[in-house]
Amino acid sequence: MVALLVFGVTLLAAVLISELADRTIVSTAVLFLLAGVAVGGGGFGLIRLEPDSPVVGHLANYALVAVLFTDGMKLGWGRLRSAWVLPGRALLLGLPLTMLATALLAHFVAGLSWLDAWLVGAVLCPTDPVFAAAIVGREGVSRRLRHLLNVESGLNDGLALPIVLGILAVGGVAERSLGLHVVELAGGCALGVAVAGGALWVARLRFFGIARSHEPFLLVAIGLMVFALAPLVHANPFLAAFSAGVTIATMRPEETEENNAFAEQTAELLKLGAVLVFGALITPQLLHAVPWTGYVFAVLSLVVARPIALGLALVGGKLTGREKVAAMWFGPKGFASVIYGLMVLNSGVAGAVRSFNLVAIVVAGSILAHSSTDVVVARWLEPKAKAT
Repeated sequence: MVALLVFGVTLLAAVLISELADRTIVSTAVLFLLAGVAVGGGGFGLIRLEPDSPVVGHLANYALVAVLFTDGMKLGWGRLRSAWVLPGRALLLGLPLTMLATALLAHFVAGLSWLDAWLVGAVLCPTDPVFAAAIVGREGVSRRLRHLLNVESGLNDGLALPIVLGILAVGGVAERSLGLHVVELAGGCALGVAVAGGALWVARLRFFGIARSHEPFLLVAIGLMVFALAPLVHANPFLAAFSAGVTIATMRPEETEENNAFAEQTAELLKLGAVLVFGALITPQLLHAVPWTGYVFAVLSLVVARPIALGLALVGGKLTGREKVAAMWFGPKGFASVIYGLMVLNSGVAGAVRSFNLVAIVVAGSILAHSSTDVVVARWLEPKAKAT
């Protein structure tokens, strides 16, 4: 109950300063992170959690499934086909280059073994648009830049997951073989398409009629069914949620635009709760356990690895100079990285604790840096976006 009270108080504070946050560098995500640090083991000790605590894993899983589901509902196949070039470059070239650059930094700067370095590179290559909300959600920013960041962040979580599982399997520390992981991932995609497609087909039958007041719950029901069915049929719940969202956006794009507000708000609450819990994990012990080379790695992974990788991927792309700089900078790390980091922590890899500590430092630094600069960069972009 203490955790729920802290979350409620922090949520109230976030609501009260939300208008200020929309206009300044003040960030509600940072507020929840700092609140978690304050009440966690490194602060007043009201909430004491360890990275392997069940509540951490459960909340992170719920948040990521909700994020992937709502991200998918923004990315119907028609929309993807209409403007695929820039996101395709970011995903097919920028993502592996980011992973490569991060892995090299993790090995040569942070001193990780090659296996741990590649794992950290894979864990930290996904991006999260939540911490750059002023960019993705601001109408004054060009559509092509918003589309690029939306599609990239919507798809790279799912692309990074099989890489993480594959490295663990090749390293001999995964619970299941690489082949079983592939089957699980493919099963997740199939499950999401089947459940979402079947539910929407049933909803169209003349026998049924959905009241307008209940329309948003159709999407929530699909998401809950996919999440509950995935473990029962040994399918990956994350890819199942994402493919279900894409299926909804493809079959009924007009419905997702009108009725996904409830699903997005639910996902936002889960994400903010996950940020609070993540903040509670940032203790003096964790900070002290990271050597100075780890902090150098964290800075370089944010200001060198992603910018250089995406800059190379976008060479020749139809973006203005300012748009390219914004895309290179806004590669925020979020919930996917935390969850994949927890997978590594529980995998039995020799350097798992050290790897997770590095991931935690990078994610915390990303939340602070990207959430505090999105409004500034958005205003910098807007004059150039009016003609786009």
